[in-house]
Amino acid sequence: MKMKLGWLVVTVMVLNLSSPCSAWFGFGNKQKTSKNSILPAQPSIINRAAHGSSIIIPLYGNVYPVGFYNVTLNIGQPPRSYFLDVDTGSDLTWLQCDAPCSHCSETPHPLYKPSNDFVPCKDPLCASLQPSDDYECESPDQCDYQIDYADQYSTLGALVNDVYLLNFTNDVQLKVRMALGCGYDQTFSPSYHPLDGILGIGRGKTSLVSQLNGQGLVQNVVGHCLSSQGGGYVFFGNVYGSFRVSWTPMSSTDSKHYSAGPAELAFGGKKSRSGSLTVLFDTGSSYTYFNSKAYKALISWLKKELHKVPISVAADDQTLPICWRGKKPFQSIREVKRYFKPLALTFSNAGKVKTLFEIPLEGYLILSNMGNVCLGILNGSEVGLGDLNIIGDISMQDKVMVFDNEKHLIGWAPADCTRLPRSRAFGISSY
Repeated sequence: MKMKLGWLVVTVMVLNLSSPCSAWFGFGNKQKTSKNSILPAQPSIINRAAHGSSIIIPLYGNVYPVGFYNVTLNIGQPPRSYFLDVDTGSDLTWLQCDAPCSHCSETPHPLYKPSNDFVPCKDPLCASLQPSDDYECESPDQCDYQIDYADQYSTLGALVNDVYLLNFTNDVQLKVRMALGCGYDQTFSPSYHPLDGILGIGRGKTSLVSQLNGQGLVQNVVGHCLSSQGGGYVFFGNVYGSFRVSWTPMSSTDSKHYSAGPAELAFGGKKSRSGSLTVLFDTGSSYTYFNSKAYKALISWLKKELHKVPISVAADDQTLPICWRGKKPFQSIREVKRYFKPLALTFSNAGKVKTLFEIPLEGYLILSNMGNVCLGILNGSEVGLGDLNIIGDISMQDKVMVFDNEKHLIGWAPADCTRLPRSRAFGISSY
């Protein structure tokens, strides 16, 4: 969902309030070129990569002040490096594209030069990006799409196939041909930040994990580990065996997003009485968003908790809607642990053993540049999310998050996300 908010709509509306890019251009007159097989010809090498292997890619960035986490991917022939914002709330991976580009932003690298291997309009991948099943094709040989994100960011483009250079955890490197978007007309949001594009790892057909799984290279499992110190990693395939993971089923009523529920919200170990919540886990959102009822309950509880403590509202700090100052600037979140208590979501799991998703102070507070602490949980109804509840980057920090699309489960466990997995179950190749 790109927000740093966003969700898949129009042809895709994404949950996220950060920013990526798009554009509408005519590829219609270009002709396809014959393509060579990119995967290694030796079946043994392909099987080696597919059997029990995975991909682990380092993350860079943080919740504040950067506002997003990104990966570096090598795409094209020859492969070129691009910085992509990681988004579990949307499916399509796309790059700002010189096709030419009618509206593109500043990018860390030169604009992507698209291949001539276009995805046809009636291809199943193209169909998954359209607003309805009976969509029309302006050009049968070209798949046009538009993606609108919740942060007023949008991208218009065409779907192409190109080569991704990927390192697997068993020291196999493959050039894998997969679809990506060539975004040539973007509308930018106020939260825009300069990146080359978006890495979509949602549940849809165009998602990178779905395409990798479709080629038999990894299991249909994706996840991430975001460090509160900055950085972390994202992974494709089953790499979480050594963690004690807590599991809850994916929502049966939402097949597009990594959502779960119902869950009960607790403040400081006490039930909030804000009703049962369905939540979406979305790296496209820097912060967490509660619906109006849950948000008001949280603010009411915080006012009671902070009534007689030596901190006050810092109205002059505009970092986030609500900030507090102490008698002197705070140096770390640890200094306010005696004033703020942890939050938690309890998932009922259809009457079975309940699963707890804990949100410590670091999971809902940030330290601003002014030395104040600010609330990293926002009112979703004020940004057009209605009754949705989004668990953003801030609340997933220092946890390994696992989205198992084969078993339809979402899992998490405490983890040191500053260290890439290197055990036998987590072997990682050099980058």
